[in-house]
Amino acid sequence: MTKEENSGLHYPDISNLDLPDNVRDQFDAMREAEQRSLLARKAELEACECREGMFPNVVASRRSFFAGAAAAAAAGTLPVIARAAAPPGAKEFDVPADPTKVQGRLTNDDGGYGSRSQFEKEVRWRFPTATKESSWTMTPLENSQGIITPSGLHFERHHGGIPTISPESHTLIVHGMCEKPKKYTIADLKRFPSVSRMHFIECSGNGLTEYRAPYLKTVQGTHGLTSTSEWTGVPLSTILAEVGVQPGAAWILAEGADAAVMTRSVPIDKAWSDALLAYGQNGEAIRPEQGYPLRLLLPGFEGNTHIKWLRRLEISDKPFMTREETSKYTDVVKDGKARQFTFTMEAKSVITFPSGEMKLPGPGFYEITGLAWSGRGCVKDAEVTTDGGKTWHYASLQTPILPICHTRFRFPWYWDGKPALIASRCSDETGYVQPTIAELNAVRGVNGHPKFASIYHLNGIMAWEVAADGTVTNGAHKV
Repeated sequence: MTKEENSGLHYPDISNLDLPDNVRDQFDAMREAEQRSLLARKAELEACECREGMFPNVVASRRSFFAGAAAAAAAGTLPVIARAAAPPGAKEFDVPADPTKVQGRLTNDDGGYGSRSQFEKEVRWRFPTATKESSWTMTPLENSQGIITPSGLHFERHHGGIPTISPESHTLIVHGMCEKPKKYTIADLKRFPSVSRMHFIECSGNGLTEYRAPYLKTVQGTHGLTSTSEWTGVPLSTILAEVGVQPGAAWILAEGADAAVMTRSVPIDKAWSDALLAYGQNGEAIRPEQGYPLRLLLPGFEGNTHIKWLRRLEISDKPFMTREETSKYTDVVKDGKARQFTFTMEAKSVITFPSGEMKLPGPGFYEITGLAWSGRGCVKDAEVTTDGGKTWHYASLQTPILPICHTRFRFPWYWDGKPALIASRCSDETGYVQPTIAELNAVRGVNGHPKFASIYHLNGIMAWEVAADGTVTNGAHKV
């Protein structure tokens, strides 16, 4: 018996799919990473008497809760989930039987920065690439609250590791087709009028495993390469106005200070429109994983264009045709050609509760909830189906509803205990409606090149199957 069979985590057999070796390797690596995460969570739950109930079997029933509390009161202690150590970002503390009978921890005894509760265990998991320098991590969307992603859970994508850069020595050079080339320090940039805006960033490869058939089990695996933060910085248009862009300029090369020297060509219209030189994230300095001390933010554009550790902007009359926009990040289509500079992330949504690897404890009322977003502006509507797409119903959009930002939707649902197929779709203010995966593949194809398949910009409808016993599994392609 293999380790996978022994774990009870069974994945679809993809051996009969016509996948290029590099794509097959990506699928296998994603499966292994998700599997490790699920097995670790399962091991922790099996050590706990409170495993009966809901997603993912961690919520105790009312009866078992009071029974456990009574036993704990008699013993003078409360049961604690067995853990080898506190989860990342937390510290382990003893749990008193009655917190009103003992003094709490000392004020500011944590050193002045704080930590999260030892009972909150959400973490990113890493795609197991050959090296940790070139890899990515997935945001646990299934446990998200509201629309803001905690900075420590924001997804990552790195091409040459995470550089350590001092803001005292870091500079941004702006040159090329401009009247007054300039070099800016971080302190210089912070002297300009700043703005703060909430925007999502999404990797163009988000969902790549689901193009051909349902594959990964959790929403963290299928959709975890998107996150929303509040970003603070200087509008790039302010800097362009100061250096004096010359007539005929049409593109800007953005270059990072990481070991990969990540570069992308950006249309100058986007730079003038809403691009941001961001040095703040969620009320503090931007995280090193997100580009400290400076990153380019291009609202609505695919994540790889949001150059981190930004050190240079070169203005030109044509794109620079870098590696990342020729051999990478192009969309192969079924006629054998490739679409280039497909920057915008189209309208997309996903149900986060209930979603894969959760379990509903029984028939009754539930609130279906999830996230919707669009790189073209505000989400206008979100709809939910509970019968596999036969009927669709409008969900409530939770405020704030902001342009190019995750929007939380909610839908009341009475589950009758019978098998159900649930899904969401959204539309944005331009009138664009989220398509099915089949509709996308009919246009793009999945074998656009003998060596490659479509892997970018999958915004098709995602479905989840709810079985009669309440278990939730991947139902992609079934709506």
